[in-house]
Amino acid sequence: MTASAHILQKGSVTRVMLLVLACLLPGVLAYVWQFGWGIVINLVWASLLALALEALALKLRGYPVKPFLADGSAVVTAWLLALSLPPLAPWWLTLVGMVFALGVAKHLYGGLGQNIFNPAMVGFAVLIISFPVQMTQWSAPLALVSHPLSFGESLSFIFGGGLPSGVALDAVVSATPLDTVRTGLLQQHTLGEIHAASNIFGGIGGVGGEWVAAAYLAGGIVLWAFRIVPWQVPVAFLAGIWLTAGFLHWADAGRYAAPWFQIATPSAMLGAFFIATDPVSGATTPRGRLIFGLGAGFLTVIIRVFGGYPDGVAFAILLMNLCVPLIDAWTQPPVFGEAKKK
Repeated sequence: MTASAHILQKGSVTRVMLLVLACLLPGVLAYVWQFGWGIVINLVWASLLALALEALALKLRGYPVKPFLADGSAVVTAWLLALSLPPLAPWWLTLVGMVFALGVAKHLYGGLGQNIFNPAMVGFAVLIISFPVQMTQWSAPLALVSHPLSFGESLSFIFGGGLPSGVALDAVVSATPLDTVRTGLLQQHTLGEIHAASNIFGGIGGVGGEWVAAAYLAGGIVLWAFRIVPWQVPVAFLAGIWLTAGFLHWADAGRYAAPWFQIATPSAMLGAFFIATDPVSGATTPRGRLIFGLGAGFLTVIIRVFGGYPDGVAFAILLMNLCVPLIDAWTQPPVFGEAKKK
């Protein structure tokens, strides 16, 4: 501990996690404004599950519970997973996701600071592979529904599966813009025909979703201003999406969505500023962060366009997590002060 270099700045895990949660609040508020109360219920439920599972895992491993619960890392994982799920996801779906996120991806690898994969994205990946039907039932934008669910009705649907009398499931849930585009293209329609046939598309993204994406962007900028996240990862991630989608759109504008549509999605902005920037599972060198972000952005578009799922942010980040040791090894900065080898 007598040799350099030391980090000479005030900070703690708890402070960082609280700032992350605070910067997620604009996105949460935008979600409630555009899609209703379901996301709030999901966040509270996921947070309670995270605290309970974290305490159980710590107890089983013989670690003190209170200090680790107080650091806020489990709640951040819960929020990132909950914000990646449909706002009206059934209670058991969130439970399964949290078990894999915290129990497997985090504690099975040694706990906080030891995980090689982003825990929230592991939980999401397990759910989208195992329960694709439930994971595609997203809340319809309130601007497009005739009967917006109240807080009590949303609570009843999430924990009981019941809807008010006379309200059909199709009236409160719908496919996302990304899923709508994918389904239409598989049916050999052009993007122009898909947009003309659906009212779910907004100015540059999806109705409601583009506001949520903008709110995540605002919160992400605040995170960067407080130096909680490095600029390289979000900038490179969004650049990777823009360049890849832009090239494909230039090659065939009737089949490949424009880059601004690919970026104006909540998952892209959430991934860029709050998920890909995870300091544990992400690259650590400045050049490595650029490579990590570019690779994740490129893979996001490739999975969206050519893969089996409408959104590819989670899988792209997990694949790049695998590459982190190699990226860091290749991009180590020069070491000064050592004797030159003969």
